[in-house]
Amino acid sequence: MVQNTEEHYYYAVGKRKNAVAQVRLYTDGGPVIVNGKPMEEAFPWDTWQQTINEPFAATETQGQFRIVAKVKGGGVVAQAGALRHGIARAIQIAIPSLRTPLKRAGLLTRDAREKERKKYGLARARKAKQWTKR
Repeated sequence: MVQNTEEHYYYAVGKRKNAVAQVRLYTDGGPVIVNGKPMEEAFPWDTWQQTINEPFAATETQGQFRIVAKVKGGGVVAQAGALRHGIARAIQIAIPSLRTPLKRAGLLTRDAREKERKKYGLARARKAKQWTKR
C-alpha cells in the first residue's frame, strides 16, 4: 500500500509473458484508464475488455474502483492478461477479504508460460526440417 499526498491508492504489478502492468487502484468509482486512454480505446475488442474486467466480476465490485494503469511489453492479449493480474492483486491488497473469490477464479496466480527458446539446428523451438529414413 502506498499513500500519496493528494489521493489514497493501492498499487500492484501484474505480469503475463513479456507484458508488465503497473496498476493503481483508487477506492472512488470511475473508469479504467490504460496508458492515458480509456480501456475501450486501448483494448477495443470485447474479449480483451472481458479479460480485464474478470477481477471485478469475480468479486462483484463492478464500478466501485477507479483504475489507472501503465502497461508495456508483449502483445495486446498479454497486456490484457497482465492488467487482469495487476487489478486482481490490487483488489486483494485493498480488501483482503476478497482474496478467496479471486483465488478460486485463478486470478492471483501468475501465468508462468513463456515463449520457448529456439534451438540450434532447428527452424524454431521444435520445428525441424522434414526427415526421411530411406
